[in-house]
Amino acid sequence: MPRSPLPLRHGLNSAWVRTPSDADATAVGGFATMRAFLVHKIPRLTPDRIDEMFADGRFVDESGTPIDADATFRANRFVFFHRDLPDEALPPGELTVLHRDDRVVVLDKPHFTSTIPRGQHVLHSAVVRARRDLDLPELSPAHRLDRLTAGVLLCTTRREFRSAYQSIFEARQATKVYEAIAGFRDDLDFPLDVSSHIVKRRGVLQALELPDLPPNAHTRVELVEHRGDQGFYRITPLTGRTHQIRLHLNSLGIPIVGDPFYPEVIDQALDDFTVPLQLLARELRFVDPVDGEGRVYRSVRNLSW
Repeated sequence: MPRSPLPLRHGLNSAWVRTPSDADATAVGGFATMRAFLVHKIPRLTPDRIDEMFADGRFVDESGTPIDADATFRANRFVFFHRDLPDEALPPGELTVLHRDDRVVVLDKPHFTSTIPRGQHVLHSAVVRARRDLDLPELSPAHRLDRLTAGVLLCTTRREFRSAYQSIFEARQATKVYEAIAGFRDDLDFPLDVSSHIVKRRGVLQALELPDLPPNAHTRVELVEHRGDQGFYRITPLTGRTHQIRLHLNSLGIPIVGDPFYPEVIDQALDDFTVPLQLLARELRFVDPVDGEGRVYRSVRNLSW
């Protein structure tokens, strides 16, 4: 795919679609114009909105030249455009820079802030905010943190460094330590090692544990302190499945305080920031894949203990 000819807008890359081959286009009835194709390809935009975007020169070809609404359909071509942005509330908390150098930026992400732009969380996602604030248009996360989880997030500054730093997470060469406030059971003997097979299905809010399959998720749970029916935990995930820590603590009968997904999904407005999930990515350790130096980063945030 060619690189987008459009500059970033508000820290966001442009979207793109590719026209089908003539044979594939004919199979679905054919398209006389590029407008007809885009109306078919992008149903979430009304035809009137597509016409407005054509009038504003929002659809461009590989060279950055605006495409006319009545332009003849051309097969195997890329069309680039910037998406309309959703209305979104600014989550509370500062996005703090813990470290910055030529290759990486380490962020301390607040609760309720999405790592990457998605759905209704775009302009205020951590990566988009940091691209804009630090003037780093190619900034990209080397790993992910749930929107509801706060703490240390490693990003790379340029494309050329992405693969090297992402590989340390894929190869499980990074040590991540979390802290959580969750329920307490005096019949559990800590530390505990929890293993299960976790799957996360697209469009389903909760991840699932499948007992009949071999474990693909492993978590070490240590109790630091308890007060009444709550405990303060140090957690070391050995794998990185979606919702792994949240699901494993819930499976122990000690769900994390403020979790709207486990044990049950709680209907919560996107702009409801009143009850943060008590889960913090406290520490990240790894050997730098470029210079071989040991790196340690710690969040300066604290949970409500």
